[in-house]
Amino acid sequence: MRIGVIGAGALGLFYGAMLQRAGHDVRFLLRSDFEAINARGLKVFSIDGDFELPTIKGYRTSAEIGPVDLVLIGLKTFANQQLIELVRPLVGRETAILTLQNGVGNEDLLAAAFGEDKVLGGVAFLCSNRGEPGEVHHLGEGRIHLGEWTNQPSIRSQQLAAHFKAAGVACETSDDLIRTRWEKLVWNIPFNGLCALTGKTVTELLQHPPTRQLIASMMHEVIRAANQQGLKIAIEAEPFVEHMLAFSDPMTGYRPSMMIDRLEGRQLELEAIYAIPLQRALTAGTQMPQVDMLYRLLSVGEQFQSPRLRTP
Repeated sequence: MRIGVIGAGALGLFYGAMLQRAGHDVRFLLRSDFEAINARGLKVFSIDGDFELPTIKGYRTSAEIGPVDLVLIGLKTFANQQLIELVRPLVGRETAILTLQNGVGNEDLLAAAFGEDKVLGGVAFLCSNRGEPGEVHHLGEGRIHLGEWTNQPSIRSQQLAAHFKAAGVACETSDDLIRTRWEKLVWNIPFNGLCALTGKTVTELLQHPPTRQLIASMMHEVIRAANQQGLKIAIEAEPFVEHMLAFSDPMTGYRPSMMIDRLEGRQLELEAIYAIPLQRALTAGTQMPQVDMLYRLLSVGEQFQSPRLRTP
């Protein structure tokens, strides 16, 4: 399968490397790592075993990549204003587009441009960070839940899941992508935001009882909003929160992507992870006051105009 990776950060590099190692023709759209990766290849340092790909197909523009069978999107959502033009040269008649971006609203954008039948979405439960140019560090997890944007079971989604599994990536299909997206937000909203705001790691926040309690409270708030989004099956709050906390406890010293972006002076993914979910909660007749406060605090100092929330 010919695969084009848009957004070759920690997520795109890791999954692209796994798929290339499994024998797929993977082509990466590269920016800052272009020189290093084309000269020296890609090194993956993983809890499941390190490996190196001495030759990588790296390109500076999407037009150089050309049409592919699968577009794999890991682009940070603050760059979504460029997303359609980056993806367009890769799309042929039979191309599938899979976005593993954070937050909500990404599939809507792609479906409006390329048609609902081409779009799949997914969430990646991946602990990975960039290292030196040409390096990616896989620190834990890695499983993917993916599904059709139309929320219908399909042979295509099952085949894609099988390709990821064959590459060593745990992957399941979902017939309720909206629920899958909000389940990821249950983790992303408190941990990304609080780690970025405080400069403390996941471990430090969980080991401090007041912030652990705050995280659990925010998770319950997100679940209440999620259950107003027309899910096929509601999320059971208490067991899901306990599962998320237990899942996070072993992440020793883990720094979420938003914390790293804040420390390195990069823009934060506030719209997809906070503003759009807050707006969808309001539209459904519910509120997330703690999430709203976190969003507004994170927006301080950001070099953009924060979207104003509208009452329904």
